[in-house]
Amino acid sequence: MFHWLANLLASKPGRPTRLGAVRYLRARYDAAVVNDDNRRHWANADGLSARAANSAEVRRILRNRSRYEVANNSYARGIVLTLANDAIGTGPRLQMLTDNAEANRRIEREFTAWAKAINLAERLRTMRVARAQDGEAFAVLTSNMSLPTAIQLDLRLIEAEQVATPDLNALVFNAVDGIVFDEAGNPVEYHVLKQHPGDAFALVRREFDRVPRASMIHWFRADRPGQARGIPDIMPALPLFAQLRRFTLAVLAAAETAADFAGILYTDAPANGEADAAEPFESIELEKRALLTMPGGWKMSQLQAEQPATTYAEFKREILNEIARCLNMPFNVAAGNSSGYNYASGRLDHQTYYKSIPTLAYEYARQGRDWEEALHQRAKEAALMQELGLSTAQAPPAAPLEEKSDEEESSYAE
Repeated sequence: MFHWLANLLASKPGRPTRLGAVRYLRARYDAAVVNDDNRRHWANADGLSARAANSAEVRRILRNRSRYEVANNSYARGIVLTLANDAIGTGPRLQMLTDNAEANRRIEREFTAWAKAINLAERLRTMRVARAQDGEAFAVLTSNMSLPTAIQLDLRLIEAEQVATPDLNALVFNAVDGIVFDEAGNPVEYHVLKQHPGDAFALVRREFDRVPRASMIHWFRADRPGQARGIPDIMPALPLFAQLRRFTLAVLAAAETAADFAGILYTDAPANGEADAAEPFESIELEKRALLTMPGGWKMSQLQAEQPATTYAEFKREILNEIARCLNMPFNVAAGNSSGYNYASGRLDHQTYYKSIPTLAYEYARQGRDWEEALHQRAKEAALMQELGLSTAQAPPAAPLEEKSDEEESSYAE
């Protein structure tokens, strides 16, 4: 049974091999090679776990920088708000499909009144903004007896840094900052600080409430197995937002510097040549619509405004396109500008943006209708038409879900 081992160690004809000398096969990847060219590029690569990489201090730095950029960068603010508006829209609508039509209408009416009373749509948009810039959103389910509806359920939104454990023991393996897990890895309770860490008296009182899992909504995107806390959705784009602002300010500063000088005096004469004396860097007050004479041997030249350069718009477009890519957002949505698109290109770019939403259900939802109910109605209409002897080929139903472009509308008008 060991013949295969003997054959493996046997020497090949003409090549003597000592017993016990083993040859190893090594696979080589260019990305695994460390040399002087890529050593600095991969210097920050590490093997930390998802929880260690997203430690409390790392999340704090990312949150603060992300909030600062969203607060001061118009593109960052617009992208985050657009993402929240597209994800939430006018808010969720409940549609009951039981056999009791009266009960359906009554439940739907109560849900609509409750959603309006707690401003559900606005709170959900705030949570989506928080997930984009903070990395995660938290909402505690509470009872609010002051609501004018029969449903007393309410949502209390809290910021990410308020979910923390001040006295967390580093040796406790079934908990991370603010969350306790069971043996199966499921969260069982959340620790919510009674005061925001950024409040004036937060350092004096570090008390927290224990909120059970059933009363907490924790919304974040887990990019790695075992990840328990979220990082901002726009985190990969934070350096790009900073570059975009720096480039814009640099171009503006260069243009302003060139505009500050009406002109300069210069001479082609050699040093100590025949030219009248002129003080270097001396400013001269000019009068409007005046005829001027230059000192002997001197000429006047006006500075040429070379900013913004012809590549200014192209650079900003490429940076915005790279920023929007981490959010699966097309450029025209991120920039709020579709001037370089035709109708077909704009719709094509939106397919990635809305890829996670089923097409038929999404189209009906945009109209506030239920797609299953609409299909049942169309089936009833088709059956009645067949009973009456009407051919669907003679009376094709209109397609209310298709949006016509401006070009199509104009062609129909002609």
